[in-house]
Amino acid sequence: MHEFDAATQHLAGKIIELLRALVAVDPPPLSGTIEPGDVPRLAHPVINATGTDPAEVLELFESVLSPAVIRSDSPRFLAWIPAAPTKASMLFDAVVSLASVSGVSWIESAGAVWAENEALRFIADLAGMPATAGGTFVQGGSAANLSALAVARDNGRKRVGAGRRLRFAVTDDTHSSVVNTMHILDVDPLLVPLVDDRFTGDALAATLDTCDDPASVCAVVANAGSTNAGLVDDLAGLARVCGERDLWLHVDAAYGGGALLSPSTQHHFAGIERADSLVVDPHKWLYAPLDCAALLYRNPSLARAVHGQHASYLDTVNEEMDGWNPGDYAYQLTRRARGLPFWFSLAVNGGDAYRAAVERVLQTTRLAADRIRALPKLELVREPELSIVLFRRLGWKSGDYAKWSADLKRDQIALVIPTTWKGETVARLAFLHPDTTIDIVDEVLATTA
Repeated sequence: MHEFDAATQHLAGKIIELLRALVAVDPPPLSGTIEPGDVPRLAHPVINATGTDPAEVLELFESVLSPAVIRSDSPRFLAWIPAAPTKASMLFDAVVSLASVSGVSWIESAGAVWAENEALRFIADLAGMPATAGGTFVQGGSAANLSALAVARDNGRKRVGAGRRLRFAVTDDTHSSVVNTMHILDVDPLLVPLVDDRFTGDALAATLDTCDDPASVCAVVANAGSTNAGLVDDLAGLARVCGERDLWLHVDAAYGGGALLSPSTQHHFAGIERADSLVVDPHKWLYAPLDCAALLYRNPSLARAVHGQHASYLDTVNEEMDGWNPGDYAYQLTRRARGLPFWFSLAVNGGDAYRAAVERVLQTTRLAADRIRALPKLELVREPELSIVLFRRLGWKSGDYAKWSADLKRDQIALVIPTTWKGETVARLAFLHPDTTIDIVDEVLATTA
């Protein structure tokens, strides 16, 4: 099965040929030219007892399956939170798979873990976290939020004692994964009202002072780049209140953390350096492939006490105390070294190239806002803070936005998915790709006339 025979050599050649073709596509097309409902009709089963000719399987992938996928790394993908991995990161992702690199423990993968830790240090330094900070890479912000807030909960239990239901202070703008995390962890929300669409320290303090059991609150979850509008909470104010009241501060910068590279936006993040746990997704605004989220702790030993696993077959791993076991800092044990493609790209491109890419995205965002202000039928919902623009088309209702979105996708102009802002359907443009030009924005806006 594992022999590199003539058939395997032929298959390797075909795969390498496909990889060359994929990496050569520049810019990546939006695609999604085959509608989801047509896939069952056009595809056919290829899994059977005896195997299927690789050429037939690849032909199915290239002719049916791939065209039924919208590429999130296209500069015309302006929906949800897109991706824009560098060529270096995508190619090295293939190397990580081919080398079968595990990322569980230091004794097993010291080289890979060392490199991942260098990449984590890059992010920690951007955020101003102390030299002692550390963590691991997990598959996404949802997994990172769950892992970090499990540590917050367990440390909260130690503070308030057993028998009391714990709560996290959140807002209506807290990411949906945190709502799911609270359900999994059996923790209740303490809902804090937004002030100018942000979670502020003063609002947190006032809510704690008037709630029925302030001692039950053990953690505060802040946004550093909200998913819907790209807003950054009052991190300095929240950090102040958390410090005064011994509360865990968790900062969800899964999307917005890339803006830490930009001198023009760094002031929004004042206070992030005081986070007890921090999430930044390199597969979003740091140009790594899916799926890659960086999870950092101010005091990693607290996370190790919660997530470290103990069993007879792990004794050797746990005895390797001079190293760093990534499995000790999140809920998973088995993990691929998903931080390596990010590390490789950072190493070969350099931080200045990353900074320039982020600044280019911010410039496109500001130009897009200017274009919207200049068009009589369009209106900004609010000024963009990072790289998300919300706007309304005067006179449109929900159905108009839905048809507009479908037409844009059909014509391969862009993927733009409407959102809801304070009960109103509006348009939303999410910029992360440095090759999304103002000309693409003009194409999109021209269809609203």
